[in-house]
Amino acid sequence: MGKNLLAGILIFVFVLGFSQKGAYYQQKAKYKIDVDIDVNNFTYEGQQDIEYTNNSPDELNVIYMHLYWNAFKSGSMMDQRVRSQAKNGDKRLQKGGISRLANIPPDQEGFQHIHWVTQNGKPVKFEIQETLMKVYLNETIPPGSSTVLSMEWDAHIPMQIRRSGRNNKEGIDLTMTQWYPKISEYDYDGWATFDYIGREFHAPFSDFDVHIKIDKNYIIGAGGQLENPSEVLGYTSSATINADQKNKVVWKWTAKNILDFAWAADRDYSVEEFSVLGGPKVYFVYQKSDKTKYWEEAKSYVTKFFQMMETQFGAYAWPNYTFIQGGDGGMEYGMCSIILGETDSLKNLCDTMFHEGAHSWYQQMLATNESVRPWMDEGFASYAQHYILNQLFPPLKPEPNPFINTLYDYRKFIRTGKEEPASWLGDHHDDGTAYTYASYIKGELFLVQLGYIMGEQNLSKVLKQYYEEWNMKHPTDRDFMHIAQKISGMDLKWFHNYWINTTKTIDYSIKSVKYNIASTTITLVNNGSLPMPIDFNILTKNREILTFHIPLNMMRTPKEKDIYGSINVMPYWNWTQKEYEITVPYTKSQIQAMGIDFSQRLADVNPEDNIIEVK
Repeated sequence: MGKNLLAGILIFVFVLGFSQKGAYYQQKAKYKIDVDIDVNNFTYEGQQDIEYTNNSPDELNVIYMHLYWNAFKSGSMMDQRVRSQAKNGDKRLQKGGISRLANIPPDQEGFQHIHWVTQNGKPVKFEIQETLMKVYLNETIPPGSSTVLSMEWDAHIPMQIRRSGRNNKEGIDLTMTQWYPKISEYDYDGWATFDYIGREFHAPFSDFDVHIKIDKNYIIGAGGQLENPSEVLGYTSSATINADQKNKVVWKWTAKNILDFAWAADRDYSVEEFSVLGGPKVYFVYQKSDKTKYWEEAKSYVTKFFQMMETQFGAYAWPNYTFIQGGDGGMEYGMCSIILGETDSLKNLCDTMFHEGAHSWYQQMLATNESVRPWMDEGFASYAQHYILNQLFPPLKPEPNPFINTLYDYRKFIRTGKEEPASWLGDHHDDGTAYTYASYIKGELFLVQLGYIMGEQNLSKVLKQYYEEWNMKHPTDRDFMHIAQKISGMDLKWFHNYWINTTKTIDYSIKSVKYNIASTTITLVNNGSLPMPIDFNILTKNREILTFHIPLNMMRTPKEKDIYGSINVMPYWNWTQKEYEITVPYTKSQIQAMGIDFSQRLADVNPEDNIIEVK
């Protein structure tokens, strides 16, 4: 064999190996779960088999699993975190500034006791690290192969402190979320072994076959397909009633390719259903009362929500979706959301439903790791929520854009000096409010600013392409930015770095205006630490809005059009340059007003000095 040929083969093998090692993959799990619920003692016994497929290029010798309910006890890491953040932590975990877990009685604690674990029928060693279980495999799992883990456990359902548990403040008996030993995600970054402190989750796409044995007087709402409605809903005599447990029935649920299986049960639930044309069948599972009277009226709005989400962001992937009363606010799960049901207005109810429903796109179908990048699920869901809420509940007084209130809130919070970077891990923010603003507010404004930078038409294309390329996968911000740069033709790395990794702020102003004989010269100044392109607008006396687009040099490509139509592209503004002079071919007599960003999308922290009314 010649040296050149050998060298060519070695190079080919190296490149092939590298590309396979770095290629995208995602793991797969199939659960078969059987549980028997003791509603009187708030306990249950469980057994499950998990067929786990390793689609990674790595040979696995351990598997990590989550045991979330072990967090709900005094002295847990969740309790420790709440105690250390008494003045600035999550208020839902506190009462009178004291951790609600600090003095929780033993009969209200939560736990999951694992009795045994086997791999392919043979016992394996496992180690419990509070909310994580490390399983040491007898047989490694080579790339492209599968194994079966089986386990048995018993659990105690905690008093509802955060999302999961019993007897919530609206009187829902059981809220069963993150209630089973749940396999962790393994990807290019390794195992997602995040302790449960109270915030976000991450998991592989999985199939579920779940049997829930429970007192026959209970109604269950869940994120899945009920396979035996005639048996459990009383239309015929139940074939699942055992002689020794004559008061129990078995609810049989299935779900395909979702991240988690959640359910809730109550003796006073009502179940209502309606279908979205071209979309999912929707179920409302809630307690009917004067406090939940708006649920009926919400049906037409939820129908429009799903239709508008498909048009703007992509099609819903599963056959049905369920809104279940039973949470401590709202939380998204596979094919369902669990929310508080009592509200004082239709808009407030729809606001919650829209946000949690939008998570079916941003965190469920586009399944980012929300423990690492909470701004990509909470922020993007908030963007969709407000985009649609603004159209279905238009404000009495016209507003410049659907996100103006988010911008107001952002500016107000910036003045507190408590902002923390959005890049921080979800559970590791030092201030609970700072987490909210980093994840929800800055995540939403990330998209608002991109729309301002590249134009709303391009942003719409980006969001649709993001869905097309990454739905039912685990994208990262790098994947999103790749699409944004490709569609816009711009370099956007600078913006991503400034907005997500820092707390630098935008602050531009008009320094001076000089009226000439046939034109007007304006001097702009950058008082902030985050450079941006500038849309300078002129409102003429005949009510025409003109846009003079000043691109930032780091963009490398200016935008071509935006919400006011065509634009006049000016020379680049270098990011190192503090001032910029622009001359427009309009005189003082022709101008009614002028300023930076009439659309009010720019997250300028001091917008008061951006507009001049010409008198």
